[in-house]
Amino acid sequence: MSSPAERYAAARRRAAQAPLSPALDEFALDLGVDLDDFQREACQALERGSGVLVCAPTGAGKTVVGEFAVHLALRGGSSADAGRRKCFYTTPIKALSNQKYHDLVDRHGADQVGLLTGDNAINGDAPVVVMTTEVLRNMLYAGSATLQGLAYVVMDEVHYLADRFRGGVWEEVIIHLPASVTLVSLSATVSNAEEFADWLVTVRGETEVVVSEHRPVPLWQHMLVGRRMFDLFHDADAARKHDVHPELLRYSRDTLRRLELGEGRGAGPGGRRGPRWRGPMRPDIVDRLDREGLLPAILFIFSRAGCDAAVQQCLAAGLRLTGPEERAEIRRVVESRITTIPGEDLSVLGYWDWLDGLERGLAAHHAGMLPAFKEVVEELFVRGLVKAVFATETLALGINMPARCVVLERLVKYNGEAHVDLTPGEYTQLTGRAGRRGIDVEGHAVVVWSPETDPRHVAGLASTRTYPLRSSFRPSYNTAVNLVGSVGTEPARALLESSFAQFQADRSVVGLARQVQRNTETVQAYGVEAACQHGDFDAYFAIRVAIADRERELARQGQSQRKAAAIVSLERLRVGDVIRVPSGRRAGLAVVLDPAAAGFGEPRPLVLTQDRWAGRVGPGDFTTPAEVLTRIRVPKHFNHRSPAARRDLAAAVSGTGLNRHDSRRGGRSRRGGGEDDRLVQLRAELRRHPCHACPEREEHARWAERRRRLEKDTEELRQRVTGRTGSLARTFDRIVALLTARGYLAADGGVTDAGRMLSRIWTEADLLVAECLRRGVWNGLSPAELAAAVSVVVFEARRDVDERASLPRGAVATAVDETLKLWGEIEADEAAQGLTVTREPDLGFAWPVYRWARGEPLAKVLVSGHIDGEMPAGDFVRWARQVVDLLGQLAESRGASAELRSTARQAIVAVNRGVLSYQATA
Repeated sequence: MSSPAERYAAARRRAAQAPLSPALDEFALDLGVDLDDFQREACQALERGSGVLVCAPTGAGKTVVGEFAVHLALRGGSSADAGRRKCFYTTPIKALSNQKYHDLVDRHGADQVGLLTGDNAINGDAPVVVMTTEVLRNMLYAGSATLQGLAYVVMDEVHYLADRFRGGVWEEVIIHLPASVTLVSLSATVSNAEEFADWLVTVRGETEVVVSEHRPVPLWQHMLVGRRMFDLFHDADAARKHDVHPELLRYSRDTLRRLELGEGRGAGPGGRRGPRWRGPMRPDIVDRLDREGLLPAILFIFSRAGCDAAVQQCLAAGLRLTGPEERAEIRRVVESRITTIPGEDLSVLGYWDWLDGLERGLAAHHAGMLPAFKEVVEELFVRGLVKAVFATETLALGINMPARCVVLERLVKYNGEAHVDLTPGEYTQLTGRAGRRGIDVEGHAVVVWSPETDPRHVAGLASTRTYPLRSSFRPSYNTAVNLVGSVGTEPARALLESSFAQFQADRSVVGLARQVQRNTETVQAYGVEAACQHGDFDAYFAIRVAIADRERELARQGQSQRKAAAIVSLERLRVGDVIRVPSGRRAGLAVVLDPAAAGFGEPRPLVLTQDRWAGRVGPGDFTTPAEVLTRIRVPKHFNHRSPAARRDLAAAVSGTGLNRHDSRRGGRSRRGGGEDDRLVQLRAELRRHPCHACPEREEHARWAERRRRLEKDTEELRQRVTGRTGSLARTFDRIVALLTARGYLAADGGVTDAGRMLSRIWTEADLLVAECLRRGVWNGLSPAELAAAVSVVVFEARRDVDERASLPRGAVATAVDETLKLWGEIEADEAAQGLTVTREPDLGFAWPVYRWARGEPLAKVLVSGHIDGEMPAGDFVRWARQVVDLLGQLAESRGASAELRSTARQAIVAVNRGVLSYQATA
C-alpha cells in the first residue's frame, strides 16, 4: 500500500501530464475511479497513436485499456488522426463476447455497440462491435465492407495464441490487419513479453509494452493439512525467497511420518500396505471456508465426475449455504432461464438434483454440463447467490467469475494423454480468480495437502508468477488459398515468414544446436562405458532390442485377439444369463438385464452384479470371453433403479452357489509368445553371441540403453534444427504443391473455383470437406443422414479408442465409407509431401446426431454409440453445434448442389431443437 506522500506525488505527476492526454482525462472522469499506473501508461501510449501490449495478472484491470480504445473510436479518433471511428473488441470465446457486449451497451448504449459471434449477429455495422477472434479473421479474408473505417482492434486474452487448436487465428489476424489499425493486445502475465513485443513491432510497427506484476487485491497462499490451515509463507519477504512457513513444514513432515509409521504397522509380510491417506472431506472444506468467511469459493477438481460427486457429497452431508430469500431468487432465475428446455429432457439432464444444489448455494461447472446450466451457475455465482462452485480448469480460461477464495484439491491434472503436474502458469491462472476487486480486501488460495504434495513445490508454483508464450500457428489449406487469393503466392510466403511462430523458431535454433553438440559428446562417453572385451556389444544389444520389439508386437496381437473374442461373446448374451466379470471394480458374478444393443458401437450389455451395482459393461472389462454359467429368471419390467428390486435379484445371483471368482488360474493360452519362430531364432542368436557370457553384461546393457535413448533424442533435435529455419515457408510450399495437384490452385498461382470454395470452409478438416463436396459424397441424403455423415469430420472423441464405432445402415454408411476413402487419398498425398496428416474421421457422433435429427428423445440419444457409456449433455450440445456450424457452411457453399444446400438448411432445423434451441442471451 502506498503512503499518503507517494499518492500526493503521483497526483502531482498526473496533473502535470493532463494537458498531454485530454481524451484520457475525459475517460477517467467518466469512469469515476483513479487509474492504476500501468493503466494510465498504456492509455497514454494509445492516445499518442502507438499500439500497446499490456501484460498484467488476472483481475488487475487490463480491460480498462481496451475500453479506452472504444472511447477513442467513439470520440472520433486520436489527436494524431481524426476521422477514425470504429473499434472491434475481440474475445476468445462466445461467453466472454456476450459479457463484454452487455458491459459496453450499459456504458455507451445499444445503438453504439454490436455483437457478432457464431450464434448472434446484433447491430453489426455499429461503431463498436464485440466479436470472437474467428469472426474477425473471416472478415479479413473475405474483404468485408465492415472493415472500412476500422481504427482500433482490441485483442482480449491475446495469450490464447498459444492454444494448440485455435491459437493460429490470433496470429492470422495480427498479420493481416491493415497497417492503419492500432492494435491493443491484452494478455495474462507472460515471461517473454519483450519477445512477443519485438515481434509485434516487426509486423505492426510501434508497440509499447506495459507489464504489471502487481495484484490490486493481495493474494494469500495457504495449505490445508488434515483439519489445520497454515499460511504457505510467513510474510512477503519469505514469499520472494520461496521460504515455506516453518510451522507448515514441521506439521506436514510429522503428518507424513505418522502416516508412514501407520502403514508400517499395518503392513503384511509381503510389503508395506497400510491405510491410505484420507484428506479432509469436501463438505468439511466448504463448511470450514464458510465459518472463516472465505466464501464465495471456487474449488478446482480436475475431473468432471469429481465435480458432480463433490456436489452430491455436500448435499448428502446436509450442507446449506443460502437463506430463504436467496433460495427464492435462485429458483426464479433458474425457471426464467430453462423455459426453452422440454420438460421430458430435464430429468435426463439431472435437473432436480442440480436445482437442489443451487438452492443450497452449491454447483458444479465443467464442459460436460449443458451450456444453459453452466450459464445459470455463472450468473448466480457472480451475484453471490451460489457460494461454492466445484470446477474443472476450463473455468479459469472462461467467463469472469472472481471469488474470495480458490481451493486446489490436487496439483496434478489429466491433459488428455497423461496425468501431469500443474505448471506455474496454470497455477497462477487458477489462483488468480481469488480476490474480487472493489469487494474483497484480500484473496485466498488454498492447496489441500496430501502425502504427494510437498509444500516447497507449492511455494515454487506460487512464487513463479509467469509462463512463456509459445506460438501454435501452422498454415492450413484454408489459410493457404486465402493468402494466395488475397496477396499472391510469393507475398503469402513472406507473410508466413513474418509470423510469431517463425520468429520464435529462428531464435530457438542456436540453443538447439548447442544441445545437439553436448548430446553427441555424451553419446561417445556412453559408448566407451558400453564396450565389451568379449565381442561387439552393439550387435549384441541390437538383438536384445529386436527381442523386446517382437515381444511387444506379439502382446499387442494377443490383446487384440482377446478383445475380439470378448466382443463376440458379449453379443451373444441374453436376458437372464449369469456371467462372471473377471476383473476390475465390478469383478464377480452378474446377471444380464438388457443385452447389447445391435448397431450402437461395441456391445455394452446392462448387468446387475451380486454387489447390487447396475450398469453397462464392455469388452474392456473382460480379459477372457464372457461365459454363460447358468440362467436365472429376471422379472418382466425389472426396474434396475429400484434398490429393493436390485437387492432381491442380486440375492438370486448369489443363490446360484457359483464362485465369485474363477477358480481356474493361468487359463490363458500359452501359445503365441514362447513359440513364435522369429522370437525363438532371436533368442538363439542372443545365447550364441560371445557377449552373452560377459559377467558385466547387464552393466554394459544399461550404458547401451542410455546411449540408445540419447541418440534417439539427439536425432529428434537435429531434425528440429533442420526443420525450424524457414519451416513455415517450406510447409506452405508443400501445401501449395498439394493444392495445385488437386486443382484448388492453378499452375500460374491463381485460385480456381474449387479453391474459392475451399477458402470459405472453416473447419479442421477443410480439404476433406471440400473433396466431399466436389465428389458429391453427401448428395441425395436426408436431413438426418446428412447430419450424421458430416459429423465424422468434426467430431473427436476425448480419448483414443481402438474399435471403430458403428453407423446407421444404408446411405449414411455409404457416405461415410466414401469419406474414409477420400481421407485415405488425402493422407497418402500428405505423406508424400511430408505434411502433417489430416485427422482421421471419427465415427463416434454419427448415431447420436442421427437419432437426434430424427426427433428421438434425449435419453436415447445420449446412450447411443458412446463407447465410454452415456455421453455428457454438454459434450452432445457442443458437438451438435459444431455439426450445425458445418451444415451452415454447406448451406452457403458455392461447391454444393442446390439440393444439398436445401438439405443442409433442413438438417439445421432438425438439429436445432430442444436443448440445442437454447442460445445465450445477448
